[in-house]
Amino acid sequence: MPKSKQSDSKQLESEQSDFKTSESAKEAHKKPDFNPEPWIRPNIRTLTPYHAARDDYHEGILLDANENSLGPAIPTDLPLHRYPDTRLDDLRRKWADFRGISMEQVFVGVGSDEAIDLLMRVFCEPGRDDILIIPPTYGMYKVAARINNVGVSESALNKHFELEARAVLSRVTQHTKMIMMCSPNNPTANVLNPVEIERVLKDFNRLVVVDEAYVDFSDSGSLCRLMDRHPNLVILQTLSKSFGLAAIRMGAALAHPKIIEWMMKVKAPYNVNQLTADAAMLAFDHVEKMHEKVRKIIAERNRLAAELASHPDVVTVFPSDTNFLLIRIKDAKEWYKRLASRGVIVRYRGDQIHCEDTLRISVGTSTENDHLIKELYDSANASDH
Repeated sequence: MPKSKQSDSKQLESEQSDFKTSESAKEAHKKPDFNPEPWIRPNIRTLTPYHAARDDYHEGILLDANENSLGPAIPTDLPLHRYPDTRLDDLRRKWADFRGISMEQVFVGVGSDEAIDLLMRVFCEPGRDDILIIPPTYGMYKVAARINNVGVSESALNKHFELEARAVLSRVTQHTKMIMMCSPNNPTANVLNPVEIERVLKDFNRLVVVDEAYVDFSDSGSLCRLMDRHPNLVILQTLSKSFGLAAIRMGAALAHPKIIEWMMKVKAPYNVNQLTADAAMLAFDHVEKMHEKVRKIIAERNRLAAELASHPDVVTVFPSDTNFLLIRIKDAKEWYKRLASRGVIVRYRGDQIHCEDTLRISVGTSTENDHLIKELYDSANASDH
């Protein structure tokens, strides 16, 4: 072989070797495929899901589900005698598009409470496992755990209502299957530091559930942006707050497709009724209307905060990333009762950690907020006499 060809051949072999080495290095550093199956309760892993009639066919002469063929016994043109879709893929796709994720990453259910309960039934062994919550926080996490005979551990926010990842992780045991937190938080109204949340995600090799019920009132944006990087992240959302659809009871869990698959296997076959599904579909066709209402609520929130801050009995109006305000007020329990007697209903939160003498006040309409302020001043003046 001529010398030049020998040289070219050696160079080609060297380049091929370098390429293989490079590819091997990439493979070595590639994250293993996410597999939540070892975290799932043994009886759930062997579960054969219920196979509903609508899993097979939606159209045709439907004689397979023992429905009332003569239709509903109320005056309506809606086909309410038919069972609804079991998977609701169209709705899941709309929710996914709204948050910039895939349909396979979306579970929809009866409010976010169904997802909370379902996660515990899938991942927590009754009488053995526990969840870790971050009080002060939404009370349903603890209630759902107690119903499912799952233990509850706590790691409180600090006195400034800030999340400290190190403190949270120090409370983890071998039986901790989920860490549950709310951001923006209820009742403290603040966004938890996403850097601290991500530290928890990195160092806790189980599910981290972040409830984003109030996320659309915040400039921080959804943590959906972290899901690809942290497949153990589960995000809860709802149409009750920013979309103003509390009455239809529609919520979602956003997570890795393999987590969603297990939730779909365990859920009730027709968990979302057709009326709710239709209203939810309509909501995602009017997202700009939602944003318009959110902007108005935020403006009213800022006005109400300023009015409350000037009241002589109000000690602190805490910053808010939600549609409510948390205030510290002298004799909060007494103020709660006094306002209720005058027809203004707020929430006393003084029994929660770091929330002594606090009231949680939803941002109402401008008329409702004016009435609240008037009652606060009128009542204060009356008590001075």
